[in-house]
Amino acid sequence: MASSLPSLIASKPTTTLASLAPMSIPPSGTQAIPKGFHGLRRSFQPRPARMISAPRTFQRSFVVKASSESYSPLVGNKAPDFEAEAVFDQEFINVKLSDYIGKKYVILFFYPLDFTFVCPTEITAFSDRYSEFEKLNTEILGVSVDSVFSHLAWVQTDRKSGGLGDLNYPLISDITKSISKSYGVLIPDQGIALRGLFIIDKEGVIQHSTINNLAIGRSVDETMRTLQALQYVQENPDEVCPAGWKPGEKSMKPDPKLSKEYFAAVLP
Repeated sequence: MASSLPSLIASKPTTTLASLAPMSIPPSGTQAIPKGFHGLRRSFQPRPARMISAPRTFQRSFVVKASSESYSPLVGNKAPDFEAEAVFDQEFINVKLSDYIGKKYVILFFYPLDFTFVCPTEITAFSDRYSEFEKLNTEILGVSVDSVFSHLAWVQTDRKSGGLGDLNYPLISDITKSISKSYGVLIPDQGIALRGLFIIDKEGVIQHSTINNLAIGRSVDETMRTLQALQYVQENPDEVCPAGWKPGEKSMKPDPKLSKEYFAAVLP
């Protein structure tokens, strides 16, 4: 059985596994995979980048302050809030993103569909590493456009049969597609989401995003490393993390002279 979720998520006690078991949906009768599942029918065109004005002085924070103009990037802005039904511990619960503000970091990731192929490898990989994220005061939330009934049936399916088994975090139903749209990962002509992943800090600001096409799975190790780097620079605002930085490795001072200490130490 999955570990208990924090009190941040309020369960709906009236809906239980016992009352829903007869309604379980067999894997063979759930979602049909759209044509072109292994790639977009048309090339995905990202939104045009906006110029961000440089500060007037050299001494500055190395945290992007995104503009408030239309089509501004998600990174550096407040994460779009949402409230939706989810499956956790084989029950239906309610999840509201803003409940985590001031309390936890959040890994929010989108995947295309239940009962597919790459998706269960990612979902179970994050679940198996859940305790490591928990130690970093971080919650994980998975999202797809499937219904909570499909989520429940997939959780009740054994991993060896392509299912998920019990998970340590909620799977959210975005059946209206509003969450996927607000995070810019919805493929309109297919009605499913790209593999988007967002790291949201305790203030509710998106600090990292990555979006893969449908056939490309994501790395839990890289997500963990990026989260650790984010937490480090937030705790040490006068430092930045160079390429591939991991906890315990040397960081860098964002200064023309002081940065030379880093280069002198790591370069042959």
